[in-house]
Amino acid sequence: MGDITNGNAAVYFVDRHAQSLLASKTAFVEADGAKRKLSYGELGEQSARMAELYQKHGIARESRVALLVLDQIEFPIIFWGSLKAGIVPVAINTLLVSDIYRTILSDSRAQALFISPSLLPAVASILPDLPDLKCIFVCSSSGGSGGGGGDGDGGEGLSGEFLDFKTELAVCAPRPTVQISADESAFWLYSSGSTGQPKGVRHVHGSLKFTADTYGAEVLQINADDVVYSAAKFFFAYGLGNALTFPMSVGATTLLLSGRPTPDSVFDVLNTHKPNIFCGVPTLYAALIAHLDNGKTKLEAKLTKCISAGEALPEEVGKNWQQHSGCEILDGVGSTEMLHIFLSNSPGDVVYGTSGRAVPGYQVKLVNEAGETPPIGEIGELLVKGDSAASDYWNQRGKSRETFEGQWTRTGDKYEERDDGRMIYCGRTDDMFKVSGIWVSPFEVEQALSAHATVLEAAVVPARDEQDLEKPKAFVVLNQGVETQGLEDELQQHVKDQIGKWKYPRWIEIVEDLPKTATGKIQRFKLRDA
Repeated sequence: MGDITNGNAAVYFVDRHAQSLLASKTAFVEADGAKRKLSYGELGEQSARMAELYQKHGIARESRVALLVLDQIEFPIIFWGSLKAGIVPVAINTLLVSDIYRTILSDSRAQALFISPSLLPAVASILPDLPDLKCIFVCSSSGGSGGGGGDGDGGEGLSGEFLDFKTELAVCAPRPTVQISADESAFWLYSSGSTGQPKGVRHVHGSLKFTADTYGAEVLQINADDVVYSAAKFFFAYGLGNALTFPMSVGATTLLLSGRPTPDSVFDVLNTHKPNIFCGVPTLYAALIAHLDNGKTKLEAKLTKCISAGEALPEEVGKNWQQHSGCEILDGVGSTEMLHIFLSNSPGDVVYGTSGRAVPGYQVKLVNEAGETPPIGEIGELLVKGDSAASDYWNQRGKSRETFEGQWTRTGDKYEERDDGRMIYCGRTDDMFKVSGIWVSPFEVEQALSAHATVLEAAVVPARDEQDLEKPKAFVVLNQGVETQGLEDELQQHVKDQIGKWKYPRWIEIVEDLPKTATGKIQRFKLRDA
């Protein structure tokens, strides 16, 4: 059953199942592409080969390696195999541009890069700028030369050419999982960087089991019979828990989609493979609802649990999805710094428009600008305490001290607490602004706009009027086929009726889409700058 005295997270999540009756059970299924499967036993055996792979290529314990890998079965093999070997995997967003990849790879000083073939063009030009990089393993699902998507450009200056991961791993022998303290650095994630350059967030081995024991067990209540599909990807802290640690904590099965989670591709996964747990983000839920409303498809999966994070879920989106699917959405709040959701609605206890209460195992509190607890109904910044908190930001001491205050972590989110203890999201700290001396929550205005039948999604930022005073301005994406004549006045009146006359947007600009991070968060700073 594995060495229970070993703090290495891979013992609990991989070895425990690989050495049990669950060894033959499917852990991962690729829902697109090659449609391959990986059992718990196969994962245990293949991940155990990673230690010899690293030794052969001169990569020592505690070194960093980068994973620029799509959601395919190689990802869990590399991730857990690295932890087994005492190597630190750095999961990287697969939707970035070359300059940001250069920043992340240079900052982390990764000695190896594991990459899906289709992503090679995005890094080809920057490889000569990375002196710490010793080798590149291409994770081609078909084996072969491993160079798919690249023609050798950027390989100059490396100690070798691109290596095929499957071929290299096959000639390595399995080795025992190394003994590690639960407090040792396990893996890094780079924050989404919605308002600046990404930051390397360092997590320890013990954090993975803590999130599984808290949110996974207490809120999601996942069990071995569940089949999970997370539209949020592995590189996203939210997706890492949904698709990797939570299912693996109980021996459940995860569906993987390597491509983009569009409404068409998501419905294809849901209707073909019929998972019972679906993990999405508010923007995607809104797009799926629009697809259903327009009669483009039907939902055939029998969903028992749906969760949402990344941004607060608009009330109307939650209600509309539940009406279509028969399944409530457990809206929650997490962060890269806390690894997963720490504030959430619970099964059978959902109040849309709120983020629920603290997940068992976590504590939350609000503080005002004076560092004091604000009265019920007043806005404060949310702080959270729990054992999944990151150790720090790599190479950013000042930012670390601003965010991690002893046992408490500043989230940068503004909240209001209700009498019943539920929390209402009011926006990011740097998104809030005052109108007539009173704080305005962009999210509250956005939620009111989204409740109108013509609106698909909305974003609100401050803009200055002719007196140089800040007032709300809305950027609105409309549903298909909406008549725009007279709509601005109608939407303004709708907001006045919903949340108050002084909060309505003085300007409404209709746009095709809103700027977002790769994880679906609206980048309001880009709208402010525009």
